[in-house]
Amino acid sequence: MPKTVKVTVPRGTKVPDHIAIIPDGNRRWARSRGLPTLMGHKKGFDRAVQVSRAARDLGIHTVTLWGFSTENWDRSRKEIGYLMKLYEKLIDDYLAEADKDGVRIIHLGRKDRIPGFLLKKLLYAEEKTKDNNKYIMNIAIDYGGQDDILRAVQKMVRAGVKENEVDKTRLEYYLDTHGQPYPYVDLMIRTSGEQRTSGFLLWQSAYTETYWVESHFPDFTPDKLKEAVLDFSRRRRRFGGNDTVEHFDFKPELVANLELAWWRLSKVPKGTRLRDYAVKHLREQYHLSKELALKAAKHMVIALAEEENGKNWENAKKELKEFYKIIKGELKLAFEPSLVASLEVQLIRESADKNDIRMASEAEETAKNLYAEVYRLSLLQAAKLAHLRVMANIERNLAESGAGETHWVKAEDYLEKFYKALKERVA
Repeated sequence: MPKTVKVTVPRGTKVPDHIAIIPDGNRRWARSRGLPTLMGHKKGFDRAVQVSRAARDLGIHTVTLWGFSTENWDRSRKEIGYLMKLYEKLIDDYLAEADKDGVRIIHLGRKDRIPGFLLKKLLYAEEKTKDNNKYIMNIAIDYGGQDDILRAVQKMVRAGVKENEVDKTRLEYYLDTHGQPYPYVDLMIRTSGEQRTSGFLLWQSAYTETYWVESHFPDFTPDKLKEAVLDFSRRRRRFGGNDTVEHFDFKPELVANLELAWWRLSKVPKGTRLRDYAVKHLREQYHLSKELALKAAKHMVIALAEEENGKNWENAKKELKEFYKIIKGELKLAFEPSLVASLEVQLIRESADKNDIRMASEAEETAKNLYAEVYRLSLLQAAKLAHLRVMANIERNLAESGAGETHWVKAEDYLEKFYKALKERVA
């Protein structure tokens, strides 16, 4: 079994209360390595234990693992039998650990078709851990989201629930997750590159955030779980309501023009101090007061000057940290200034002298993480912003290398598209 590695996330990370995992790709993982498919399931089970421990390390209260769907009975008898034995062994091997850690084990799904030996183990695990309340581990075996709802309706009919008594609360009472403190899924993760939920926890995932992983489940490490949690933490969950960021009423074309002139120092109006020009830029982009813009500009100018004067990147980080403290306080966003400052400096260094997008792949990845962190976006949502910003930087580098005025025009075009995309995404 893979060695368990304790994972942590930065202070202030918003950790989901309930994650649901669709552990896809066990068989594909095995076949791609020339191994029997049953070996893939064994590796997947080992990984499930490791990931569950990591979830507890991260402070995730409820983990739901989909082990066997209502449609999986179509598989061969040999494979089904092997899976059921693996679940029995899983309980035998880790029940004591789960009980010690305060984990309550709950089976989700039908109980009438599960082999007797496994059902007995599941019922025993539920009874043994019923008083634990620190964590919940939902094991979904012979589970389907539609089936969960159908069984709930059937239970209501048998209980004599009248039509006018049926509401959201009543239906939830009869679902498999009834009585749990966090029945609704905050984050659903599916591995193996598949981008569908297949009806998993259909009712409980009404507002779930989804996260798709290219890796097959046996390769879904605790570090990859951490990445998923960090991505979730950046997202701004609206739940159908209003969620606007004030101070984002800038004109994209004006901000782009101001930044381009910042890049082309010769285009800053004669007689204007660089810091004064930076103040104008920041007031337009962030709608800062003159006083705050002056403080922010001071830190930004010193930090960016390091690219030309000495490249004291630690000093640049220090100044950018103070800059982002001001931006955070004014925009009321939830990023960590020291992390953002480090990403900004990393982006500056990775963008230097890059004249081709193929040379700037690291910069694009860094930019994606930077904008995701600052503006509370998922990595997917930040990808377009990152690409546009890096393309603007490439055109700047080409222009500065003497490749022609047309590259300044292209740089401004990319900057304008960047600010338009940012405003559309965040405001």
